[in-house]
Amino acid sequence: MFLALRELSFARGRFALMGLVVSLIAILMVLLSGLSVGLVNDGVSGLQRMPVTSFAFQEDVTKDAAFSRSVLELDAVTSWADQPGVADAAPFGNTLVNARTDREVEIDLALFGVELGSFLDPQVTKGSALAGEGEVVISQTAAEQGIDVGDEIVLEPSGAELTVVGVLPDQHTFGHVDVGYLSLPSWQEIKAGVRPGDIVPDRVYDEITAVAVRAQDGAEVDLDAGDKGAGTTSLTLEDSFGASPGYTAETSTLQLIEAFLYAISALVVGAFFTVVIVQRKHEIAVLRALGAGTGYLLRDTLMQSLVLLVLAAGLGVGLGLAAGGAIASTSMPFALEAGPIAAATVVLVALGLLGAAVAVLRIIRVDPLTALGGNR
Repeated sequence: MFLALRELSFARGRFALMGLVVSLIAILMVLLSGLSVGLVNDGVSGLQRMPVTSFAFQEDVTKDAAFSRSVLELDAVTSWADQPGVADAAPFGNTLVNARTDREVEIDLALFGVELGSFLDPQVTKGSALAGEGEVVISQTAAEQGIDVGDEIVLEPSGAELTVVGVLPDQHTFGHVDVGYLSLPSWQEIKAGVRPGDIVPDRVYDEITAVAVRAQDGAEVDLDAGDKGAGTTSLTLEDSFGASPGYTAETSTLQLIEAFLYAISALVVGAFFTVVIVQRKHEIAVLRALGAGTGYLLRDTLMQSLVLLVLAAGLGVGLGLAAGGAIASTSMPFALEAGPIAAATVVLVALGLLGAAVAVLRIIRVDPLTALGGNR
C-alpha cells in the first residue's frame, strides 16, 4: 500500500481525471437503475401487489399478450381450486379503458374485475371497499391526478358509469396505466361493451380473463397438471409480467444498456491503468529486480485501484442519488431502490478491479533486465 498511496498523492491530477470518469459512469449507473425500477413499477406494480402465485390463461394463448387475448369460462376456476397445493383460486378479469370523470378529468384505467370477498378483493386506505356493482376502487396514483372518493367515472364510448368508493395504498399500475378494481359482473359487462339499458346475454357472465391461483404456504403447485385438467396455459406471477404491454421490450433495452455500461467501465478503467502501469514500467522492473514478487505487485496495484474506484464510485453514487431525487419528484417513471444501486456499484468496482488486474499482469510478466534496458 505504501507505493500505491504515494503514487496516488504524487500523480493527483492524473488519478483525479480517472476518478471523474468513474464518477460519471456511477452517476449514469444510478440514473439507469432508477429508470429501470421506475419503468417496472409503472408497468407491473398492480400485478406485483396481488397475492397471487400464478395465473391460468386460455389454452395456447400468446404469452406476451395473455392479459389482452385470453378468454376463459368460469368452470376453469373450480378445476384449479381442486388442484393439490392450491389454497385459493378466483376469477380475474382485465381490460383497458378510456374514461372521464364528472369533473372532466380524463384518465385511462386498467380495470381488474374480481369476485367480491375473494382473496383478490383489495383493501383500501381511503373510503370503503367494494360492496356491489357499479363501484370502483382506484390506485393512489390515479387519485393524485384529481380523482376522489364519490366521483363518477364515465367510460368511453359505452357510457357506463362507475362510482369511486375507495383508494388503494401506493402505486398500482398495469402497462403504465392506473389500476381500478371493480366487481366481476361489472367488469364482464364493460368488457362485453354493454351500454346502460342493454339486455345482457347470460354468456357475458361466464367469461373471464384468467384464473388467479394462490398456492398453500410452502407448497409447490404442479402447473402442468393443473393446465391439463383445466385446459389452460399457466404463467407464474413473475412470468406474467411479460404479458404487460411494453414490459419485455423496456426491460430488455435497459438491461442491454446497463451491460454495455459495465463493459465500458471495465475497458475504460483497464485502459487507464494500462497507460499508468506502462509509465511505471521501469519502477516495476526495479522492484522485480529487488525481489518483489508478482503477488506483491498485483496487490499493490489492486489496492491502488480499489481506493480510486471506491472513492470515485461513492462520489458518483451520491451525486446520482441527488439527481435521482430531483427526477423522482417529476412525472417520469423513476424510483430509487437501495438493492439495485448497491449491486450495480459492486459490479462497477469489481469490473474496474478486473480491468486493472489484466493491465498489471501484462506488465509484471516482462523480464526486469529487458525493462531496464539491459538488452541494449
